[in-house]
Amino acid sequence: MSDPTIKQRLNQVFRDVFDRPDLEITETMTASDIKEWDSLNHVILIVATEKAFSVTFTTKDVKSLKNIGDFLALIETRVRR
Repeated sequence: MSDPTIKQRLNQVFRDVFDRPDLEITETMTASDIKEWDSLNHVILIVATEKAFSVTFTTKDVKSLKNIGDFLALIETRVRR
């Protein structure tokens, strides 16, 4: 289970990137669940998340992500360093 504060902050990043103020992320969601989540928005999402949490991700990190739950777990490991 992810940290609720991190999930709330990431949810706001998703809302901003996809311009969907009503968007509620879940840990099982993937790119196929969000119509606007294309390759360009994927890059924008990663960069916006890095800025929001003051972290950096490697290409390997990003390629390993299967869903939002994995993304939350990755953010948690970076924030706690």
